[in-house]
Amino acid sequence: MLVEPAGPLNIGSVARLCANFGVSELRLVAPRCDHLCKQAVQMAVHGQSLLDAAAVFPDLLTAINDCRRAVGSCGRLDHGEIPLQDPEQALGWLLASDGSASRAKAPVALVFGREDRGLSNSELRLCQKVLCLQSGEAYPSLNLSHAVAVVLHELARLNSAETEARSIAPPSPDPAAAKALSALLDDATDLLLEAGFLLEHTASARMAKVQDLLQRATARAEEVALLRGMVRQLRWAIRTERP
Repeated sequence: MLVEPAGPLNIGSVARLCANFGVSELRLVAPRCDHLCKQAVQMAVHGQSLLDAAAVFPDLLTAINDCRRAVGSCGRLDHGEIPLQDPEQALGWLLASDGSASRAKAPVALVFGREDRGLSNSELRLCQKVLCLQSGEAYPSLNLSHAVAVVLHELARLNSAETEARSIAPPSPDPAAAKALSALLDDATDLLLEAGFLLEHTASARMAKVQDLLQRATARAEEVALLRGMVRQLRWAIRTERP
């Protein structure tokens, strides 16, 4: 999944990489160029069918909502307190199952950001895990298609080398869908602003910490639904008791 890609050469190269490594779907979020232009098609080579079928979404939240797991990539030094994992940790989690046959059919997502500035911190927080490649500290950011190549190679290696190990490992629960978690945080923000716990100018930063906590905990769908129900009930009670 590419967020706001600007270079048709990169998009075409990524489509080719998807074909190289057996990735079945390419998603584009608000691309800043014509992803079906001549340059992109030339670079895609045998990945042209993936390029032709690429789904385009208006924003990342919509693009990953049907994905049972999402891993973002980060090459920036200014990622704040968002925890970064090495590829083996993040991709091993991405490949794991929750033990449900129905959920196993849902897609998983690898999310890559813009060529010039990558994914924003708010976009990284929509992904449950964030990986960082071990590049040099003086210049950590890789070309987009090069980063995709490294990550897909590592994913393929783990998928082939650890199939037996994963089959005997205990299943790990899938996290709640991105939109469900976002809706909970929106409701909680409204409640806490109304209760006076949050202030308008600091609400975004403080709720980002709550989002980090829930992502680290891999909050499941039923847990997020429970928390959202509690928030809504508390907001109703406050408004009902208010004279």
